[in-house]
Amino acid sequence: MDKILVVDDDLGIQKQLKWSFSGYEVVFAEDRASAIAQLRRYEPKVVTLDLGLPPDPTNASEGLATLEEILALAPQTKVIVVTGNNDKKNALKAIDIGAYDFYQKPIDSDTIQILVGRAINLFDLEMENRHLASVAPSMDRILGQSEGILLASRKAERIAQTDISTLLLGESGTGKEVFARSIHEHSLRKDKPFIAINCASIPENLLESELFGYEKGAFTGANKTTPGKIESAQNGTLFLDEIGDMPIGLQAKMLRFLQERVIERVGGRSVIPVDIRVVCATHRDVQSMVAEETFREDLFYRVGEISIMIPPLRERDNDVILLAKTFLAQYNEEFKTKIKGFSDSAILAMKQHKWPGNIRELQNKLKSAVIMAEGNLIQADDLSLVVKDEGPSLDSLNLREVREHAESRAIRNAYLVAEKNMSKAAELLGVTRPTLYSLIDKYHLEDIKTGA
Repeated sequence: MDKILVVDDDLGIQKQLKWSFSGYEVVFAEDRASAIAQLRRYEPKVVTLDLGLPPDPTNASEGLATLEEILALAPQTKVIVVTGNNDKKNALKAIDIGAYDFYQKPIDSDTIQILVGRAINLFDLEMENRHLASVAPSMDRILGQSEGILLASRKAERIAQTDISTLLLGESGTGKEVFARSIHEHSLRKDKPFIAINCASIPENLLESELFGYEKGAFTGANKTTPGKIESAQNGTLFLDEIGDMPIGLQAKMLRFLQERVIERVGGRSVIPVDIRVVCATHRDVQSMVAEETFREDLFYRVGEISIMIPPLRERDNDVILLAKTFLAQYNEEFKTKIKGFSDSAILAMKQHKWPGNIRELQNKLKSAVIMAEGNLIQADDLSLVVKDEGPSLDSLNLREVREHAESRAIRNAYLVAEKNMSKAAELLGVTRPTLYSLIDKYHLEDIKTGA
């Protein structure tokens, strides 16, 4: 259970906040010394800190000093300072010191719950990112904690500083170009060009001149000598995306280049030496193509000295949520929006969805959702996803699971019938308002708790 430290010498405020934070483990302190002792003992994710602490509760100096000490000891902790109604100056000073947010008395339970919920979500996201950095410190473009993506990341990291030819395998949208760029950026060629070309997007009759360049007069329209993509990548990295779509006739010329590290421009007679690292990628089953003789076996072994399989998003466990949170932060900045996060329904829908378009599909749905969302949380509808009501499964059917499922549905229905009025929803359910809040916390119905 997430821990919250409440620092306040007013017992009435302590009791009010204990009730407000019924879904958390709440510990209390009444002055700076006890606050630091509780911080060390419990390591809370969030601290609510009254700036008016003894021995001088009419002055904010003790509260600000406590804030500085908390942040010095636990800089990741989110501190929400609580100030008097007319004490904006000290509230802003606390933010400048490093407080996460401030709240002015009198305390409203619903509002401070939202602040604390947001702070805990941010703490968890930052912790996830720190964990990711610790397990894959050098492949910083590659986000994820699932076993498959960590295995691929470590493999990419190990081969990055060699010149071994690498073949990236995976479905469309899994991030093959991201891997290729990461390999380049952590190689000895990182300060040289990274040149990418998609073999499937260029017509067959133009692909050879795009790759190898052409001499003036080589064909109609060749008005000047033009270097190709291979020459442009000199001393750097050439990324050949969708190598499986390369025409069989061009594969022989590509094989010669990879073996001898020289090229001839279209219409040219002289050989040009090139020094580049080659990374290829495809979503196709190249081994089957080799068996069918639609892809040269000798070229397959040349481009795939090392192969890295990038798993599809549906096989990456909870990576979809980590990626969604990361992209949300990017799109909030890009589109100047202030979406705070995802509702429970959106998180469940993202976990249930099979993501045939992988990360590219997730990015497209999120961009649309950030622009179209009406509330401060993204809902499943905003993502054009539907939550499948799976209910308790037969192989794990028990009274507790049935009760939890039924109560969660009843609470959601009452909340909607009551038009999002908590008091009316509690009345419809035949429980008190505090009991309703306790059930909402118990079943993690975050979208209801935050009024989404």
